[in-house]
Parts: sequence; structure tokens; C-alpha cells
Amino acid sequence: MNISRRDLFSKSFMAVGCSTVGTFASSPVKAEAMKETKRFFKLYPVGRVERQGKLVQLHIFDEFRDALKGLDSFSHAFVLYWFHKNDTPKKRNILQVYPRGNKKNPLTGVFACRAPVRPNLIALSLCKILSVKNGIVRIDKIDALNESPVLDIKPYIPRIDSIAKGAWIPDWLKG
Repeated sequence: MNISRRDLFSKSFMAVGCSTVGTFASSPVKAEAMKETKRFFKLYPVGRVERQGKLVQLHIFDEFRDALKGLDSFSHAFVLYWFHKNDTPKKRNILQVYPRGNKKNPLTGVFACRAPVRPNLIALSLCKILSVKNGIVRIDKIDALNESPVLDIKPYIPRIDSIAKGAWIPDWLKG
């Protein structure tokens, strides 16, 4: 697996080589077939998560501050960030886990749960926006560690992002 990473603190930027799931094929035949479709992407964080006690904010880098215009007119936003503390080849190869680390839960594929180990360590949290000012987005909470790289912010739009009827979840998640 080819993962390139620049130091997060050098110019407050990081580039990460991300590969498609096919890179982690379990059989040599599948792995060989997937080599042709392997693609890499460079992701550039737009900011970082900052935690100080109960205060949680997204510090958006200067070059991306113009992208915040109008975000304060939304109550909530999806924040996509990188599970930077789990970025190892070994953890990227974990494809099944016991959700929430509980062995009473059924062994589940990482695409069917929100485990922080996965082929591409992209995380998603729906956050309440408290304020947007001077490149700082104050939020109520986020399931991210301090200094987690923020990849993107997308406004929550109820008529698009909410399912009123027909949604279901597995039994292990109901308790």
C-alpha cells in the first residue's frame, strides 16, 4: 500500500494517498485484477479540529475561509475529517470489527458500522453550528480528536439529508 503523508504542521497542510478498496483484496487473484483499477487521490485538509475542554471548534485555514460564507445560515453541518491517529497499513486492512468494540455485537464489515479503522479513514459527524466567525466554526460536539484534519464541511439540508419513513437499523444498534 502506498501512503504518502506530509507533516501536518508544515504549512498546516497534509496530503494523503488514498486507494480504492480493491487494494485490500484478500486473494492474490483479486489483488492482481484490482491493480488495474487502483487510483490515488490527494486530499488537502481545509482546517483542523480544536478542542479545549468543552469548547469544540473547527479552525479553517486562511486560504479556505471564503468557503465559509453563508454557512452561518444553517443550524447543522456534516463535517468530514480524517482518523489521523489510525493511519497505519495494518489498521487500513481491518475490514471487519465488533461494533463499538463489544464482542457481544456480531462481527460486522466496516462499511456497515462507524469504526475508526477502515480502508480510507474518512470520518463523518453531524454537528450543530454555534457560530461562524473569522475562520472559526464553533460546534456543539464532534467525534474527533484534537488536531484531526478537517477535509470538508457540508450543510445539513433536512429535505435532502433526512429520511422520514422507511429507515431501519440492525438489532445490535437498537440497544
